[in-house]
Amino acid sequence: MSNRRTFITLIGGAAAWPLVARAQQSERVRRIGVLMSFAADDPAGQSRVLAFAQALAQLGWTDGRNVRIDLRWGAGDPERTRRYAAELVALVPDVILAHGSLTIGPLLQATRAVPIVRHRLPAVYPDDMFATEGGLIAYGPDRVDQFRQAAGYIDRILKGEKPADLPVQAPTKYELVINLKTAKALGLAVPDRLLAVADEIIE
Repeated sequence: MSNRRTFITLIGGAAAWPLVARAQQSERVRRIGVLMSFAADDPAGQSRVLAFAQALAQLGWTDGRNVRIDLRWGAGDPERTRRYAAELVALVPDVILAHGSLTIGPLLQATRAVPIVRHRLPAVYPDDMFATEGGLIAYGPDRVDQFRQAAGYIDRILKGEKPADLPVQAPTKYELVINLKTAKALGLAVPDRLLAVADEIIE
């Protein structure tokens, strides 16, 4: 009787094998493209990617099992970012995660078919060069004016004043730069009153 039960158990298990195999074969591996604006060795970027992968795993998506994550690091380089955007799109992912305003424009130029998850957060940068390179808004001290102030400091030192006796001067002039191209890519409408006070508008 014991041998008969063992035989039936083995037969039942063998019958289930094709079902398990078919289920595993039918589970298509999904593909996620990730384009980061950080450099690959940037700790802040690495922590974000790790948090993303961990959150996916908690939702049942494990890299190498039922999902493949293709990761590229733009390192703040516009040309590299454009190249990696095209490279990721060529891999035909199911969705792309875009980090930072600098990555969105190149991705939208490369595809309109692949869904792109954007943070849709208006980033404000401290230097106008960020807005020039694709950031949404830059607001900070006028760097040229700071050099003018520095000349005054040097003048006083050359005339005999001690550097330790000189007061710390706060910036006296600030610049507001708005990138309307980035705003359009993010689906954001910039209020007219903000545009009216901008020192520079990039269209």
